[in-house]
Amino acid sequence: MKAVKDSKLFNLICEYFTEYLPKQRKCSPNTIRAYQNALELLLDFIKMQKNIRITDITFNMLDRNTVSAFLEWIESERGASVATQNQRLAAIHAFFSFVADAEPYLVAKADEIGRIKATKCEKKSNVKYLSEAAIKAILAEPSGKSEKELRDRFLMIMLYDTGARIQEILDIRLCNLQLTGTPTVTLHGKGNKTRKVALMEGTVKHLKRYLNVFHSQTDMYSEQYLFYVKRNDGNKRMTEDNARRLIRDYGVSAKENCPEVPDNVHPHLFRHSRAMHLYQHGMPLALISQWLGHSEVETTLIYAHADTEMKRKAIEAATPKDSPLKEFVNADRFTMNDEDLIKRLYGLK
Repeated sequence: MKAVKDSKLFNLICEYFTEYLPKQRKCSPNTIRAYQNALELLLDFIKMQKNIRITDITFNMLDRNTVSAFLEWIESERGASVATQNQRLAAIHAFFSFVADAEPYLVAKADEIGRIKATKCEKKSNVKYLSEAAIKAILAEPSGKSEKELRDRFLMIMLYDTGARIQEILDIRLCNLQLTGTPTVTLHGKGNKTRKVALMEGTVKHLKRYLNVFHSQTDMYSEQYLFYVKRNDGNKRMTEDNARRLIRDYGVSAKENCPEVPDNVHPHLFRHSRAMHLYQHGMPLALISQWLGHSEVETTLIYAHADTEMKRKAIEAATPKDSPLKEFVNADRFTMNDEDLIKRLYGLK
């Protein structure tokens, strides 16, 4: 293996991820993984732009212009949203803050990069979600006749039933499942927070079939991941990229039979869709907030807004053009400060 050109850079990267974040900052594995992804992507970008090996990258190549170009690249070439760009930038800022403390001569460089400001996000007033017909069409794509299709279908069923983030689903270990009494799964969310989610009867049937095929020789107290891929050196946790890819492909296939399926189906759509369907069927916002594991309960208001907006559009479409209401149909649009919704959100109504 070729020696690195700038050993200081790579030694600091190693110390940051193996010592500083896990031991000093007590960051969760998910936070560390997110920071690793951001820095790895930045180094890959520099390698590609300069047509060099990753071992040839030096601190001199990490400057304000490079980081700014990187943010533009992940937006234009990888379709990163403003929120994702800001998350990547925050991870880079955090690393260079550590660098400045560790090596005083790099303070100026860290300050230069730290001056790159996050892009202001427009507050989302509604949320994209799949109709129940679209969900059924996507879940019907894998027949379940092969092991892979059985795994893929159950993965999507778990995503929808639990409303979990894809990372939470892929982090499930067998010991997190409780099948006696009320069947539940313990999910490990953001900030090392855990929550128990009940599994529906139909999901439990799919789960037992899945366990018989993929974990027939493993006891339920095992630390083995529920979803895995087979490698030469053993079973490995399925990656988020792998899960996104298979879900996207099933979405493309499902769209041929169901026009309600959007062009780009991704894991988080299952979370939004489940929450939206529960809200539409009468589940209180306060319970949905707890069930989703939202740290800020106001986040759940997006589902109330989406449903309100859907109803408004339906009413507007059914109102004659010459109706006196047409002129004022948008006068009292929903706002995030709606007092009645706030009361419902906190369980006061």
